[in-house]
Amino acid sequence: MTTTPPSPPLDAANLARIDRLAEALTGADAVLVGAGAGLSVADGDAHAGPAFEARFADFHAARGITDAYSGGFYPFPTPEEKWAFWARNILLQRYESGPGAVYRDLHALLDGRDFFVLTTNVDHRFQNSGFPKDRLFYTQGDYGLFQCSVPCSQDTYDNHDAVVAMDAAERAGAAVGTPMRVPTHLLPTCPRCGEPLTTNLHADDTFVQDAGWYAAAERYVAWADAHQSGRVLHLELGVGMNTPGIIKYPFWRRVHANPEATYACLSLEAGVLPEIAGRSILIDADLGAALSALRERLG
Repeated sequence: MTTTPPSPPLDAANLARIDRLAEALTGADAVLVGAGAGLSVADGDAHAGPAFEARFADFHAARGITDAYSGGFYPFPTPEEKWAFWARNILLQRYESGPGAVYRDLHALLDGRDFFVLTTNVDHRFQNSGFPKDRLFYTQGDYGLFQCSVPCSQDTYDNHDAVVAMDAAERAGAAVGTPMRVPTHLLPTCPRCGEPLTTNLHADDTFVQDAGWYAAAERYVAWADAHQSGRVLHLELGVGMNTPGIIKYPFWRRVHANPEATYACLSLEAGVLPEIAGRSILIDADLGAALSALRERLG
């Protein structure tokens, strides 16, 4: 279970905005949630900071890797070393780092409401927090899946057993003086074509969108089409400007087209389209503290 770091206190201006958000959520017919990396950061994820540094001290010393993002793009000299890093990283991010208080607060706030979640997060925290899978569309992939690196098909593969085996073998090797290396025979290969497998994360145009991805996309489109009018709260959580075309800009367009809709942005980078400013609530504060305060107001 993740330990969520303590949140700084909210100032008076943001507390007033949270009161407005509580009213908007109470009066909403439906809620469309857009969740970015900032939500998991607020929840105490292990992509950087002490948890990552403690687990990857060897890769930091040898390769200068300071966080999961930069490590994911590092040009490792061998596939054996690459998979030593990735197996450990997937275990930490996907299988060991469970949801903390921030996701639990969000789940409680949405419980019993008509909602859908659109997210760029790949860490499975929504599912692990009890959110129903049929109300989730995680557009950028899943740490828990492999795909062919070519790719030769649009199939994905559960990676739990492979990751556990690679990490265990790397640790055994480290104990006898050969760290940061996975045995060659454990390197994951495509069962169809024999080429290397890779992570099912959207880094380039080889990203595989499998049958589950398309089914989730269809559910999202159907839900969004059914909620083009009415009091729909568009709740944007921790979304930056890395991929604004997935969540932020579509939310702005939807709110602009629906005069009854409300846009709420909880982010230290909170901003809004001027045309919808009058129906927007911008909370530029710690996301965890804001959701906790919102939950307190709604009992």
